[in-house]
Formats: sequence, structure tokens, C-alpha cells
Amino acid sequence: MDTPKSKKLDIIIPAFRGHSQNFLMVLDGVSEEDALKRIEGRTNHIIWMVGNFLDMRYAMANVLGMEEEFEFKDHFFQGKALDENLVYPTLEQLKESFHKISPLVYQKLLEINDEDLDKAFPMGMNIDFFPETVLNFVGMCIGREDYLCGQIGLMRRILNYEGMKYDFDKDLKY
Repeated sequence: MDTPKSKKLDIIIPAFRGHSQNFLMVLDGVSEEDALKRIEGRTNHIIWMVGNFLDMRYAMANVLGMEEEFEFKDHFFQGKALDENLVYPTLEQLKESFHKISPLVYQKLLEINDEDLDKAFPMGMNIDFFPETVLNFVGMCIGREDYLCGQIGLMRRILNYEGMKYDFDKDLKY
């Protein structure tokens, strides 16, 4: 495993790589058609969930000082509500964005130092037990990724796909 410059990221690095694996495994075999289905008009569709996962990756890039822009930001920025009037990108387009941003964020996570992780990053939460720092924002993004992979996994089952298989890709280095 790669060793981050900051020991504060010892738990984040394996989580990030695990989420990359989970992201690809939970989407394995899902059709473009099914990825746009909603359940009884009440759920978000998988495309929306995938886009929000990617919004987290791009948010991490931003907070880590990178200037990468998510091509589909207008659809997904900060958990923007699903809009049935929008034409959403395809699952394939979103996977391409995933493979573009993920290695860049991963490399930056390996390189960032404690001083930069401890910098203030105001989020407007104003919760006394939650310091608004770069590190805690990264942690929030990781938590959101967990949630979204779980939601996609649930949608897989509702749409009559098999449960996610844990066939890890040892060549995926991010």
C-alpha cells in the first residue's frame, strides 16, 4: 500500500481505494436503461447517485487545491436534487469522469501534509464538535461515498440484479 505523507490519512487512503473498488463493482453489469429507473417515482436513480459520488471526488480535488472541474457539475453539485427535466449523462460518461479524477485525487492525498490538512475550510455547519478543516471535509466526502455505494447496492437488488461481487481489481491503483 502507498504511504501518505500525513499519518492523519492512514485511514483515508485505504477507504478511498476501497471506495474506488466498490464504485466499480456495484455498477458492474448495470444497464444504462436501468441506471435511469426510479422506484415508484420516489427514489433517485443510479445515475444521480453515481453523479453525486463523483461530485464528492471533485469536491475533494477542490479542497486539496486542484483546479479540476466536473464536466457534469450543473447536474450534481452539492447534492442538487434530481430534476426529471434534465438530460443526465450516461453511466459510461460518468465512469470516464471517475477514471479521470480518482487517480489525481489519490495522488494529492498521498502528497498533502498535516499543515494543509489542518487549514480551516468553512462549511457553514457551525457544530461545536466538528472543526471545519480540510481533513474533516475529506472525511465527510469519504462518508458520503460510503452512503452512495450502499444506496446503489440497494438499487441493484431492487432492480433484480445480483448483489455486488467483491472481485477486487488488484491493478486499480487508486
